[in-house]
Amino acid sequence: MRSHGQLRVVVLAALVAALCVPAALMSAPAPAKPAPPPRASAPAPAEPAPALPEPAPSSLRRPGGSVEPTPQGPPQVAARAYLVENTATGEVLAARNARERVPIASITKLMTVLVTLEHAQLDDLVTVAPGAAAVGESTANLRAGERLTVRDLVQAALIQSANDAAYSLALYVGGGKLAPFVELMNAKARELGLKDTHFVRPDGLDVAGHVSSARDVTILAQAAMRIPFVRETVRKRTASIAGGRTLHTWNDLLGRFPRLLGVKTGHTTGAGWSEVAAVRGRGTTIYVTLLGSPSRAERNDDLAELLAWGLSRYRVVELISRGRDYGVVRLPFGKGMVRLVPERKLVKVVRVDRKLVERVVAPGRIELPVRAGQRLGEVRVYAGSKLLGRRALVADRSVARPGALERAGWYTGRAADKLWGWVTP
Repeated sequence: MRSHGQLRVVVLAALVAALCVPAALMSAPAPAKPAPPPRASAPAPAEPAPALPEPAPSSLRRPGGSVEPTPQGPPQVAARAYLVENTATGEVLAARNARERVPIASITKLMTVLVTLEHAQLDDLVTVAPGAAAVGESTANLRAGERLTVRDLVQAALIQSANDAAYSLALYVGGGKLAPFVELMNAKARELGLKDTHFVRPDGLDVAGHVSSARDVTILAQAAMRIPFVRETVRKRTASIAGGRTLHTWNDLLGRFPRLLGVKTGHTTGAGWSEVAAVRGRGTTIYVTLLGSPSRAERNDDLAELLAWGLSRYRVVELISRGRDYGVVRLPFGKGMVRLVPERKLVKVVRVDRKLVERVVAPGRIELPVRAGQRLGEVRVYAGSKLLGRRALVADRSVARPGALERAGWYTGRAADKLWGWVTP
């Protein structure tokens, strides 16, 4: 052992504890025709399907006890574009055509609500204009002249995806005109760095030039989810608002996919079936944006598989364990050695496809006395060049410095051993 220190490198496997791998969820078989949009005046839907089970994570250990990364690629999906991102770190885990400018349908309403809540209060009263009441497709059956709060209209726009509610919010903030509100939408897009996005309408119905991308939609959804009322609203499957209306969500995965946080669906003939969704795992949040699926069922199935795959890319790992020895340091005067143990453990969420490197730095020899818990070195864990964490290494026991007579006896014995070595053939 060197007198000035030692550097030991041990390759760890980053795959110990399963993070939370939900099932590759499968929706019910697609009906012969897409289900009609829910109406605010419709009776409550049938009992929801039970939550789908989560299978136990598959073993990642190879024969012999070693643990290896599993570089499994993302599932194949039918959508025109998608993106999977860990928003805690900003890592894009998988993507296809993520910068392609495509229609996004009612996902637009995330921007409509975001702009509205920057210029209006939830308790503001909005009078429904005739033009808003006349907007078709998915609606909350608003009537011209009736008054609703911004709170109710935001819920209608996000839960029921009501076009008349989105239109009413836009006219309220825009002073009775759409153009000023759309200008605010595009200004907010520029502020957020949505370089592939241009808005023409507040409801997302098909119109030339109304486009965004999977990348931009993901950023938009994260911005909207920073607003507590939005986070609260997009998790709801139903809600009641003024006029005795009951809203029903279009988000088929709510209540079926574990830990789903929302956020927004969209569908038009031009956009296909689209959705941006977020799910929380242990220590991480995964966002998936899926644009342009051929059918509602395929959107649901592909979205669930991408969400589950995104979560499966991470594990909770105890990188540094208190019960483990990370080295030894020799002691003088024949006192043996002390073991180096961590001061406390280190637990992190790590990628399953990244090798981790553990570096232990400690002196090769120390002077006495040494006390239990005395810091003698350090252990660090890296993923590539990124430091994930470090912990101090301390002595596992106390050893006193010997007295003068004991030291003299040790030196005498050592000298005798050397002399005996010289005279012994």
